[in-house]
Amino acid sequence: MTDNSGLNPHAWRAETLALRAAPLRTEEREHSEAIFPTSSFVFDGAADAAEHFSSGGVDDNVYSRFTNPTVRAFQQRLAALEGGEACIATSSGMAAIMTLCLGVLKQGDHVLAAQGMFGSTTAQLTRYMPRWGIDVDLVPLADAEAWRAAMRPNTRLLIVETPTNPMMEAADIAALSDIAHSGGALLAVDNCFCTPALQQPLALGADVVLHSATKYLDGQGRCVGGAVVGRHDLIDTELFGFMRSFGACMSPFNAWVFLKGLETLPLRMRQHCENATALANWLVSHDSVEQAIYPGLPEHPQHALIARQQLASGGMVSFVVRGGQAAAWRVIDRVKLMSVTGNLGDARTTITHPATTTHARLSDEQRAQAGIVGGLLRVSVGLEHPDDIRADIEQALAG
Repeated sequence: MTDNSGLNPHAWRAETLALRAAPLRTEEREHSEAIFPTSSFVFDGAADAAEHFSSGGVDDNVYSRFTNPTVRAFQQRLAALEGGEACIATSSGMAAIMTLCLGVLKQGDHVLAAQGMFGSTTAQLTRYMPRWGIDVDLVPLADAEAWRAAMRPNTRLLIVETPTNPMMEAADIAALSDIAHSGGALLAVDNCFCTPALQQPLALGADVVLHSATKYLDGQGRCVGGAVVGRHDLIDTELFGFMRSFGACMSPFNAWVFLKGLETLPLRMRQHCENATALANWLVSHDSVEQAIYPGLPEHPQHALIARQQLASGGMVSFVVRGGQAAAWRVIDRVKLMSVTGNLGDARTTITHPATTTHARLSDEQRAQAGIVGGLLRVSVGLEHPDDIRADIEQALAG
């Protein structure tokens, strides 16, 4: 391996970090990072093996369930982009949330989570955490006083998405950080919609950043993965130990794909935002659209907050069509350019009907609380020409 100790990534901007942070280069002198598709590593002898297994540090190559050079490179690069000290990569975004929760919580602890988050996140927290004696309450995301009132002496973790999926509601990260820390709790922020290219929750007071690397970090819908970013003492001690024992690990191949995705992340996010802004501004005045939902629209209820804590408004646009679910399904059935899929953050534009797909597992009450109505459609605006994206939605709405 080459010696990279002379590099100073703290002085680099996001575009440079995305390409140059955590270089992984072997004696073969490859320019693009190598993939280490190995389950295990060899040792010099019995004593060397015993020493590695007993120390078991995050920088030791012991066993790829918890240490692998390619995965480590992805972890270090993402941590650098987020302004965090350490990162642990997981097999999926949902595994990242599980790793955080089961790595820091115990029976009798209490969690506060935002209403209106991704359906699987809500299901994991409200259906399964209580089975292990962890109590969970859902709180309106934007109501800081509701969060303060819901705190208990045993509250250990606050979890939010900002902006939320699919309603693009935002949390005041700094305010929630103060509430969490005043009660001795951690604040975790799912930064999937923004990525570190647009928002850095740790700089605003959050303790943990969560990612579904499947989305924008990859950027082309190729692999599934997740990540948790935070302080060394949290990531490298508590969560690393959980990963070592429970094994929800990221594969070396997927880590390599995500490394390649990070290289173009800032560039891609700028174009996603530009295309989404153009689409949202057009949808606002369309006769068949009851409501357009996008953080960059002046009528968004938290437009000022979003402008303050994000560099741009993101690449996700939701809108409600007149005529309810039947009309929304007709739009989906008529699109020709866009992909009908539940994934998001892809270079290709995707469209989905949240009420019957990504949020179908929620109760009617939970969907109502989140504002997910039958006519709601979510568009992950891709990198195609914005006129072509708009034309596809226009002909679908015309039907």
